[in-house]
Amino acid sequence: MKKTLTATVAALALAVSVAAPARAAEPKAKDIVDTAVAAGSFNTLATALKAAGLVDTLKGKGPFTVFAPTDDAFKKLPAGTLEKLLADKAQLTKVLTYHVVSGKVMAADVVKLKEAKTVEGSMVKITVVKGGVKVNDANVVKTDIGASNGVIHVIDSVILPPAK
Repeated sequence: MKKTLTATVAALALAVSVAAPARAAEPKAKDIVDTAVAAGSFNTLATALKAAGLVDTLKGKGPFTVFAPTDDAFKKLPAGTLEKLLADKAQLTKVLTYHVVSGKVMAADVVKLKEAKTVEGSMVKITVVKGGVKVNDANVVKTDIGASNGVIHVIDSVILPPAK
């Protein structure tokens, strides 16, 4: 009887392990560029990153925090500004890297800051107003969009580095 019970338990254990569904592989998190492209509202930003040669950088290890202007944010620029930037790679690179901070800075930490140093080298001013957050004059409209190499915070305006 003891041998039969042991054999039955062993057979049951084997049946359960064989019948158990295999755990699906976790989908790999997208990097900042792929996350932004997948969102569908950062087409102008993606075009600008490509024109500036920054796609590979923002697909790199990071981590990065990107204050990402939407397509509508780019439309707020004065007429001709975007075209001028796209034609001037050095200036475009300066503007785009002004939207990036080294490290992964989540919203809970952003609100504790008064300013942050950008990859461009200048500081952005951070203010908390009426429960919202501003980066320079841009409103942060969505926060903590995770990516494999950092985080994206969506802003409603393009921010421009100070003239030197």
